[in-house]
This record gives sequence, structure tokens and C-alpha cells, in this order.
Amino acid sequence: MTRMSNGREVAPPPVFVDVFAGCGGLSLGLKRAGWKGLFAIEKDFCAFDTLSANFPEGDGILAYDWPANIERQAWDVNDLLKDRREALASLVGKVDLLAGGPPCQGFSNAGRRKQDDPRNTLFEAYLELVQIVQPRLVLVENVRGFTVNFSTSHAGAIQNFSEALQRGLKSNYDISCAIIRASDYGVPQARPRFFLVGARKERNQETPIGAFFDHLDSQVNEFLIRRKLPRRPTAKDAISDLEVGRNGTMHCQDTNGFLAIAYKSPCTRYQAAMRDGYEGVPSDTRLARHRPDIRDRFAKIIKASREEGRLGMTISSEARRAYRIKKQALRVLDPLACAPTITSLPDDLLHYDEPRTLTVRENARLQSFPDWFAFKGQYTTGGHRRRKEVPRFTQVANAVPPLLAEQLGLVLYRLLGNSSSGQVTIN
Repeated sequence: MTRMSNGREVAPPPVFVDVFAGCGGLSLGLKRAGWKGLFAIEKDFCAFDTLSANFPEGDGILAYDWPANIERQAWDVNDLLKDRREALASLVGKVDLLAGGPPCQGFSNAGRRKQDDPRNTLFEAYLELVQIVQPRLVLVENVRGFTVNFSTSHAGAIQNFSEALQRGLKSNYDISCAIIRASDYGVPQARPRFFLVGARKERNQETPIGAFFDHLDSQVNEFLIRRKLPRRPTAKDAISDLEVGRNGTMHCQDTNGFLAIAYKSPCTRYQAAMRDGYEGVPSDTRLARHRPDIRDRFAKIIKASREEGRLGMTISSEARRAYRIKKQALRVLDPLACAPTITSLPDDLLHYDEPRTLTVRENARLQSFPDWFAFKGQYTTGGHRRRKEVPRFTQVANAVPPLLAEQLGLVLYRLLGNSSSGQVTIN
């Protein structure tokens, strides 16, 4: 069905489903690129609360349509496949893109790579969804370690999950893969990630999907100019307006006994863009309650990292010994470079100037989330609960940066030729 605009017929926006949606970074980017969200699949209640709060019900561009026969709730993808299979089958011909990033913890070099992590096999659930729904396009995101071989330890074990995913798609989809860095697309964070895109084969003829990542690269400058964004923003470009020394503190509005960063105004083009018309004080600026001796230690680590030329790098073994630090991954932000990849552990990264760890909002800025985007649930968790809960820091870390997702969405939109004919083209 077409709609009318100024007397002309306009094709309706293409439709996507977000699988393993997390807090919605990928959804936000796709929606801003002109896509319409049908629904999102996310297992964790905290992440789903964030998703629901930022993409409410209704007719706005941020809303999901949500099918009547699939409840708007946190869904485990395997439960959805088992309990709503008929509802999913009814979506054939109605979904233009099935997008998602299966959980990456078992593949990530930032953690302990585990070949037998049960979450690794969730890409098989994604393949089953593809088989049932038959979308015109597919998009998969994962960590770089997704492409690295495991040393197979027993018969039948998957050695390379990326290759297994590609084998599962190739009979019906032409595909293209690449490792890309978010910092090449206006995001102030290095963040190398594996991306796969695929276009459904029509009459067994090849589609021009192979040029996808070339077209993605070719549109960056124009996109950033149009959005009034710098080409390569630094960490300071992203978060200098959130420095405590500039703003002072206030009582945290959602956690008793904590202070949060107050807010005055943006200082850079990137910060102005992240304000995105929002006029209030950003949420999620709760500060960690560091003891005085910890703050003193952090100040010394920041000074030593600056003097040793190790900003943005893991602190030296000498510094770890001197300050009795067992943590191997601790880094101090380099204010004049993009940030390293944001992780789910809030104490992996220190501020470049102030003796403290970063807030959820500062991590969100480094991920390119706008300031109106609010996160729900606990701020962090630990121990055995880390495998079962997705608190705010983890939600931010797991997300696809919205600015990158928007650019992916624009090129995917062009793949469809902005038509409902089924023709897949790149202009």
C-alpha cells in the first residue's frame, strides 16, 4: 500500500525486525535512516525496559508496530520460535530486513573466549528466524572474534562461527562481510566489529550486495556534513561538557546516596549533535563512590599514563605493580583520540583528567547515543549475576553505535531501491 504526499504516491517505509535487540542502538539508527520497526526480540528485562521506554507505543517514527499475535514483552528467541512459530510464519513477505547481533561474550577477546559457551549457538536461532520469515535483507553484527577459529576440541564442534553463519545463509542469500571500525563513521570510539549483509536471491540471480561496504564508505563524508558532525571526534569532543569540574554535582535522581553530574551546555559540534534538541539535564550521570585513597591512586595512574605516553593503552606492568593493580585491561582515555572499545565493566576505563571511572552517560556519548535516550535497570552487577543480567553499563557496551547503525540503514534502504517491487539495487 502506498501513501500520498503532495499529491504523489510515496512507498511506505521498509520494515525491519531487530533480533537480540539489547537496549536498541541498532533500532535507533535504522529508524533514523527511514526504516519502520515491526518489533524487537530481547530476552533481558532491563534491556527490554530501556527499549520500551525509548521506543514507546504509538504512531511516531520511534515506535514499533508490534504484531497483535506477538506480545510486547521480553522474549527469549528460542521461546518465541517455539511458542509463536505460526505468528512468525505469517510475516513472510512483510519483513524487509531481519537485523541483529547474537550475544558475543563467548567470542570476545575482551573476555574469556569459550567455544562451548551456550550463547554462541544463538546464531542458529537467527538462521531459523531467517528461514521462517524470509526477509529480503539480513544484517548481522558481532565482535571481531566471531571470525577467529577456535581450536576444535571435540567432534562436531564449530571451529569458526562466522563461516558457519555464512554457510547457513548462502543457499538463499548473496552475502558480503567486513570488519569495520566505528571511528571511521563519526563515532568517537575505535570499536572494530564484524558485519554481514545479505540480499535474498531472486530467481537464482546474483544481487550487487558485494559493493555494499564500498558504498557505505563512500557516503560517510556527506552524511556527517549533513548531520553537522566532525569526521573523527575525540574522547574530549564527546564528553568534555560532562566534566565534574565544569558542571559541579547534584543528587542522583534515581539512586539515593549517590551524586551525579550536573549540566550546563555543550562545548563541541559532536556534543551539540548528541543533545539532539534535548533541553534537560542528561540522565545516567551517576558518579561512582570512589574512596579518597582510590581517587588518589587514579590521579597518579592518569599522570603516569600521560607521562609514559600510554593514554588510550593498557597501563604498564610497572604501573600495575606500583599501584597494586591486578586488573590487566585498565586504560586512561586519551582526550585527543577516539576511545578504545567500551566494555561492560565500568572500571576498565578512567577519565582523561578527573580521577574517576566514566558514567553510563559518558559511555553512551562515546557510543553516539543522544542525550534524550535514557537507560533503565541497575547500573552494574557482578559475580554470577553478570551472565544473567544486563545492567546499564552492559546495555551501552553491547549496543551497535546508533550513528553507525544509521549509516548502515541508509545504504540498506538504497539496496531496496525505495520500492516494494522486490528489486534489490544500489544507486
